[in-house]
Amino acid sequence: MVYDPFKHASSDRTLSAPPSAFDYMKDKVFRSFAYCCALAIILLVTYIVFELGSQALPAIKTYGLGFVTGTTWDANQREFGVLPEIWGTLYSSLIALAIGGVLGVGIAIFLTQSFVHAKLELVFRTIIELLAAIPSVVYGLWGIYVLIPLLRPVAQWFYETLGWFPFFGTELSGPGLAPASLVLAIMILPTVAAISADAFQRIPYKVKEAAYGMGATKWEVILKVMLPTASSGILAGLVLGFGRALGETMALAMLIGNVNNISLSLFAPANTLASLLASTFPEAGEIEVQALMYAALVLLAITFIVNIAGLAVQQYAMRKFEGKK
Repeated sequence: MVYDPFKHASSDRTLSAPPSAFDYMKDKVFRSFAYCCALAIILLVTYIVFELGSQALPAIKTYGLGFVTGTTWDANQREFGVLPEIWGTLYSSLIALAIGGVLGVGIAIFLTQSFVHAKLELVFRTIIELLAAIPSVVYGLWGIYVLIPLLRPVAQWFYETLGWFPFFGTELSGPGLAPASLVLAIMILPTVAAISADAFQRIPYKVKEAAYGMGATKWEVILKVMLPTASSGILAGLVLGFGRALGETMALAMLIGNVNNISLSLFAPANTLASLLASTFPEAGEIEVQALMYAALVLLAITFIVNIAGLAVQQYAMRKFEGKK
């Protein structure tokens, strides 16, 4: 083959040519489309808040902050309070996050730090991702017919042995916080595991090689190098998992007991804001619907605060461990 310098010079000029008017137009169109999508999301959230607020306004005027601190939900007496539901929402979600978060990060370490062959890693990853595709009502049925019967003897032993301790102060007669939280932990597990695994895989391999070169053991590399470096991604997975737990409805409505109760006991029945909305709304009258809209606003506010707090913690972790501003 004969080398043609003029042909290659022409090709270089083509590659190094400035953007054409068509390229500028494509860039402007894409930017405009991206701005419109972002604006549409903001407008959608604003519309949702406005609609909820307008329907909840009579209840807000009638009950005020007493709605948040009240403990009674009685439509016949027109007494509405959601403090037990707020407690149940946060308590069950925190328990689920503690269990699902630890397991999810552990699974991510197992799948990304050369503990298993690449083919088996793909199999395990697929199985974990399939957990996210199971409908929540199926989780609820599994919890009723499988998990609660398995937990009842264990809960009875804890109650008889450690009943003086607040966490085991009641018996598990049926639905309660423990089965609901365990099912919730399984439901958020795929989210935490997948995002944490991606965070570990984004770390350059040279970082691990440098740690091994300095004489660190495998677990020292994982705990002192990989975990801090991937901390922002892990925190993002935990925040998303916590948000999923806060808003879960059907499985919680089937397993938590739907009782206005504030208790530290893991075996006591409770209630959540999402399950209250799901179980009460179909038969609610006009006044109760207004109260339910108020409860939906409270749930939306809790979710918003959790996401803001999670973003702040994530930014702090990025500044501390990754050197990003």
